Amino acid sequence: MSVLTFGELLLRLSPPGEERLLETPVLHTFFGGAEANVAVALRHLGVPSSYITRLPEGPLGDEGLDALRREGVAVDRVLRGGSRLGLYFVEPGADLRAMRVVYDRAGSAFAQITPADVDWPAALAGARWLHGTGITPALGDGPAATLTDGFAAARERGVTVSLDLNYREALWRGRDPRPVLEPLARRAEVLIGNREAVRAMLGVEANGGGDALAPTLADRFGCRAVAITQREILGPREHAWSAVLYDAATRMLARSARHVVQVVDRVGGGDSFTAGLIAALLADRAPEDAVEFAAAAGALKLGQAGDFGRSTAADVSRLVETARCT
Repeated sequence: MSVLTFGELLLRLSPPGEERLLETPVLHTFFGGAEANVAVALRHLGVPSSYITRLPEGPLGDEGLDALRREGVAVDRVLRGGSRLGLYFVEPGADLRAMRVVYDRAGSAFAQITPADVDWPAALAGARWLHGTGITPALGDGPAATLTDGFAAARERGVTVSLDLNYREALWRGRDPRPVLEPLARRAEVLIGNREAVRAMLGVEANGGGDALAPTLADRFGCRAVAITQREILGPREHAWSAVLYDAATRMLARSARHVVQVVDRVGGGDSFTAGLIAALLADRAPEDAVEFAAAAGALKLGQAGDFGRSTAADVSRLVETARCT
């Protein structure tokens, strides 16, 4: 397997259209979760991917596993146990209303995972890349320690490690994430985030936006590459999406095109960006090509319903070429 991701699979419930949560008798269901989203997006980009999570026995766990299989993600390392699947509710928002997210994931099967549950040497056999996020350590000591062990095992075996900071304020509940996230960032060769996440998770700020922040992070944490994404909210359904990528070896900073998108579903854009970046770096693309490919992958996801991004490499390349011609 080329890429292995580790994190919690969730069941998402959303009202139709612009309706509010629980003011409608209808809720649409999707499976998702940051790391699962990356694995699925990679598979559609043509990169083999495998996913480690812990799912409860029973219909919801079975359905989650089947959903991943249908997307082509390898699930032979998925663990079973615990009593419940984590849920989250998403109200898309309209006009002046912001998107609303409500979590119901305390005590989930994944939250109860321990380092003893995952045989990292076996899981990493044949892998070229391990990806994790800042969401996992927010879920408890067990998930945090398991992710830490995975990063250490990957680095020992020469497997590239990436970390998307993915700040979720509701999950940290006033706790300071820096003592947990800083050691993980130092083990990551590729670091991904936006300015808010970098500030909250690592306590780092820099004047000059991503252009200054990316080199600062690379120097401080010893990363080989740092990507900073930027989402601009232009209207209820119109966003602008762009990114910068800093390559520490060449000290080169590359900027993507700015994509203005009519948003269908804002969930998962960052995960598709991450998948595009991993795919591009695995293909040894130059920084300027890698960030263009990743930004286009993230922009395309915003036009797709649900958590999973299903753009192909050809879809992404067409958008890159279109952006270059305009």
